[in-house]
Amino acid sequence: MPTREPFSVRCEIADRDPWNTTARAVERTEADADADAGAVSDRMSFETIEGGDAVPSELVGSAVQRREDPHLITGDAEYTDDLQYPGEVHLALLGSQYGHARVESVDTAAAAAMDGVLAAVTWADIEASDAPGYMRVDSPAGSEESDTDTGATAPDHPMLADGKVTYQGQPVAAVVAEDRYTAHDALSAVDVDYERLDAVIDPHEAMSGEAPQLHDVAADNVAFEWDTGDEAAAEAALEAADKVVEFDLEINRVSPTAMEPRTAVAQYRGSDDELFVEMSTQNPHQVQSDLSRTLGLPDHRIRVRPPDVGGGFGAKLFPYTGHLLAGWCAMQLERPVKWVAPRTEDFQSMIHARHHIVEAKAAVDDDGTLRGFRADTTVPVGGFLVPGGSGVPTNLGVMANGQYEVHDAYVHTRGAFTNTAPLSAYRGAGRPEATYFIERLADTVAGELDMDPAEFRRRNFIPPESFPFETPLGRTYDSGEYEKTLDRALELVDYESFRERQAAAREEGRYLGLGLSCYVEACGAAPGMMETGEVHVRPSGKVIVRTGTAEIGTGHRTAYTQIVADALGVPFDDVEVLEGDTAEVSEGNGTAGSRAMPVGGGALEESAGKVIEKARRIAGHRLEASAADLEYEDGEFSVRGAPSRSMTLQEVAEVAYGGTDGLPGDVEPGLEATTYFDPSNYTFPFGTHVAVVEVDPDSGEIEFERYVAVDDVGTQINPKIVEGQIHGGVVQGIGQALQEEAVYDDNGNLLTGSLQDYAMPKAEHVPEMEWDSTVTPCPHNPLGVKGVGEAGAIGAPPAVVNAVVDALSPLGVENVDMPLTPEKVWRAVHAAD
Repeated sequence: MPTREPFSVRCEIADRDPWNTTARAVERTEADADADAGAVSDRMSFETIEGGDAVPSELVGSAVQRREDPHLITGDAEYTDDLQYPGEVHLALLGSQYGHARVESVDTAAAAAMDGVLAAVTWADIEASDAPGYMRVDSPAGSEESDTDTGATAPDHPMLADGKVTYQGQPVAAVVAEDRYTAHDALSAVDVDYERLDAVIDPHEAMSGEAPQLHDVAADNVAFEWDTGDEAAAEAALEAADKVVEFDLEINRVSPTAMEPRTAVAQYRGSDDELFVEMSTQNPHQVQSDLSRTLGLPDHRIRVRPPDVGGGFGAKLFPYTGHLLAGWCAMQLERPVKWVAPRTEDFQSMIHARHHIVEAKAAVDDDGTLRGFRADTTVPVGGFLVPGGSGVPTNLGVMANGQYEVHDAYVHTRGAFTNTAPLSAYRGAGRPEATYFIERLADTVAGELDMDPAEFRRRNFIPPESFPFETPLGRTYDSGEYEKTLDRALELVDYESFRERQAAAREEGRYLGLGLSCYVEACGAAPGMMETGEVHVRPSGKVIVRTGTAEIGTGHRTAYTQIVADALGVPFDDVEVLEGDTAEVSEGNGTAGSRAMPVGGGALEESAGKVIEKARRIAGHRLEASAADLEYEDGEFSVRGAPSRSMTLQEVAEVAYGGTDGLPGDVEPGLEATTYFDPSNYTFPFGTHVAVVEVDPDSGEIEFERYVAVDDVGTQINPKIVEGQIHGGVVQGIGQALQEEAVYDDNGNLLTGSLQDYAMPKAEHVPEMEWDSTVTPCPHNPLGVKGVGEAGAIGAPPAVVNAVVDALSPLGVENVDMPLTPEKVWRAVHAAD
């Protein structure tokens, strides 16, 4: 491995011109593409194949090694906190110590007088500036993760508290200092006079009419009330059914905990009135818009660039106070301002996710037919309604059908303001909650009917011939063959043999369990969330790709390269991908909801097709042949029947940039195309996950025997990346199922505010995963892809919980709410006894 001088990364970053990255990116494309491939092969050993000079037929559908990996795992990664600029200063935020309080006064004089402190900021300072100062809140018409019209009430959300705090950790004041240690030390010198108020944590209590009022604009703390489906039809199904099964469940609150906390570094150039913000984000263009809205600066004067991002998972879709205030402070001080949230600050003031309290009834016939259901779910949305705060919870409602042909369903959802961190999107954004609901329902009903849970599911699957299938809850599923993934998963675990083993083990006093999770989810929100895809063939024949999604560690650069190289018929290493930077791409909707390949990839596929058609016309003109008579294969046009008369794409590119003399009269110079792709519908990946466990009822300990996942995500651009996404999602799903929970006391104090208190799975807690797949293409994007980023986190929790309940069913255990800690399992066993 080549050596490098110590601290060379720091020096390179400090010396560069941050306002001229665009030119450097293009220059790098020409000079360093071949070096990348050499570095990959020199440094790493992979089981997957290298891209290199691979011909296109080897690319899409192949496990090409990720181009990103050498950069990320050899010390060359550049995260936001790695960026250092001359004159850089540091921002620190003071969060409220209480969950609910009036802020009587904030005295920053002592902090401002400390050596090294440049500014101490309160809401009064922001009000005195020209900046509006209010952050974006959730839209009544939905959010990035949902198109439901909730009619939500969203109170104004100031960057710093304007007289009241509604959750512990809500930013009240800020300090900017020469170094981060001085900034954080100075926070202790800020004197805040609070009038402590009663807190409310439970959403039912919050809406009871007797709880403290959090916001004047939200009577009884009701943030939104929304329903979907036909209530009368669901009630009729319950009335007509042979049996009505009632059950309650609570889905635990979790804290997204990415490797990299929230970060930003902002620079302002007053002479041009331009702001440049580099930050860990999933949606640079939305951040650009939010900065403009909050700071009062036109969006075309704001550039947002994400360096390497150490995990997003939905929690980095929108900017928080620290991101926005870094920009405001940079404008006031005209010095680079960096904000890095400590981990404890992330736990308190970054969004939480998942929490639902559900009461449900299912209508079933004795033969196992699921006739319908009704679910009433209540969600604590937190102290403010942030983007996604109402839209994400409604995804339980719109996806509650799962894989089942249920025609009479109704879901009613209420959101309550509570003295907790705001709730919003986390990997899956409401679809894990929907799958957990319907898959726990399936096992509960099968148990009531004394029916095999696999047979119950099979009996109620939507048949393949019914697609596209319009659910009663507002979604139209695109395509699916659900029985195939179930059959394959049962084959892999040798289902019948397991049941025999399970019965024999119970005779010996051992408790084995098998849990099924047959999930379907919605990806690539559409229509209405288009994505940009630009394909630019340079005169050299090298290709630059630009897209408005953002790379957050999921392998976009590799997969997009495979798509474009395959479509154009050029070598893998001739394609360079530029993504996310608002100076490179004018419009974009970021990375969320597994939209990158269905929407971003679809845009690039269409742009590549447009490039080929323009190149075909140029080639026909030069070869004195009709464009319709040209064949195109492996990057070369040839005249049908006369293959010796041909032009490569590189030769066409040289002509395209050589002036108008060599072009057809109605063709402009250049060889590039841009597509704004807006599909007609979501995509709907699906699959079956199976967990096999052994539970010790005396200790409550759970041991995995096997974990099998069979997923159908449509066309797979890169199967190895797909499998990696499944693995990562399953680990997060297992974390929620067994360990993770954000817990508040009755006063609104977060009891799980650090990694000493908030348990997350380690390698030793994760089972070996066996993965397989089927392929059912999506019919409404040009690639047939469906998306995979969230599938594992959706499928895993119900599989694990169903397995544990199956193991303990002889002891009378019918339900255990997540997380299934040993203590909780032990208590469930003793309560059942």
